[in-house]
Amino acid sequence: MSNTIICFGRKLEHFSSNSRSKLSCFNQSYRGLISTRFRFLVFRVNPFWVQLAYFIVVSLVGFGALKMSKPKSGSVSPNNIDVFFTSVSATTVSSMSTVEMEVFSNTQLIIITILMLVGGEVFTSMLGLLLGRFRFEKRPSFDGDIVNSISNRGLQSDCSLTSKNISQEVELGRITCSALANEKPITDLESNKNLTSDSKSLKYKATRYLGYLVLGYLLVVHAVGSSLVSMYVSLVPSARKILKTKVIDIRTFSFFTVVSTLANCGFVPTNENMIVFKKNSGLLLLLIPQILIGNTLYPACLRALIWVLDKMTKKVEFSYILKNWKEMGYSHLLSGLHSSFLAATVFGLTLVQFILFCSMEWNSETMDGFSSYQKVVGSLFQVVNSRYAGESVVDLSTISSAILVLFVVMM
Repeated sequence: MSNTIICFGRKLEHFSSNSRSKLSCFNQSYRGLISTRFRFLVFRVNPFWVQLAYFIVVSLVGFGALKMSKPKSGSVSPNNIDVFFTSVSATTVSSMSTVEMEVFSNTQLIIITILMLVGGEVFTSMLGLLLGRFRFEKRPSFDGDIVNSISNRGLQSDCSLTSKNISQEVELGRITCSALANEKPITDLESNKNLTSDSKSLKYKATRYLGYLVLGYLLVVHAVGSSLVSMYVSLVPSARKILKTKVIDIRTFSFFTVVSTLANCGFVPTNENMIVFKKNSGLLLLLIPQILIGNTLYPACLRALIWVLDKMTKKVEFSYILKNWKEMGYSHLLSGLHSSFLAATVFGLTLVQFILFCSMEWNSETMDGFSSYQKVVGSLFQVVNSRYAGESVVDLSTISSAILVLFVVMM
């Protein structure tokens, strides 16, 4: 009996060992397949198709999530094409809608918020930066392994390795047999390789720092912005009454509005957009900076942030980013002079537009019921939005034709 139990135990141990071995082999093969597919996506597929696939997939996922969640109690459920249109509009931050925003429930508003967040320019540029870091990480290691394999073969002086053979393994066509046969060129090659390796290592670290910096930029701006908006709405009775009447949660409204404003989408959870808050000048002043730093002022703010971190931390990575901004491959990273000109252009055009808008609409029907302070803040909010987010505190149908033409030119 004991022999039988021992034999059974050995067989069970052997079976368990084989199962673990097969499972480990399967996991390695599965990970290898995923890695191969991902590397093909990074190296071979045109970025246009990657972005198109990204927006299509996100739009379809958003459509499914919106359909599975129920609309606000007492509201008629929108049809499929309207829901899909809203999902695509939120993902592409175009703010076009065929459905009144107050139809959506709190859950659906959160889903739309997520779609605007992952479709925003800053977020998608961060994904491109992370994808570019992966591409940069893989290629140097691949080339370095090939160079090492050639060096380990001894680089025989009998010229058995011709330039044609070497070019098949690594793109180093400038290296000839005579160069490989001598000790000094090999030393030079190794020295150059070390310098190149150090440079690539620094660039990789700088790219990683830049990715973390953009992520931190998004998190901090959203957290601070939504906290300030939520605090304002909670403390100001008129704003709080509007949301209570429309049965909109304050926290959902705050985060939704900040994400939409920073992404320059223009969606607001109310049917009237920001017109219902036209006399809440404090709320408008909180949103104006977020409109700008999420669009054309983003490159200037990013460079200013990197400069501050460079001065505070003295890290070589931040200094490298500032000096080699073009080599970083991030389109929103500009030179100091270019960033200054960009900021000056933004403020200059906004000032011109503000002066023209106030001079023509100050005593018009559009501004009826506004105090002088509310007119100034409302005008500034409107002219900033005409170039960016598209939120509105006035009825555009009541604005003069000349101002509408001005808005078209600025857009």
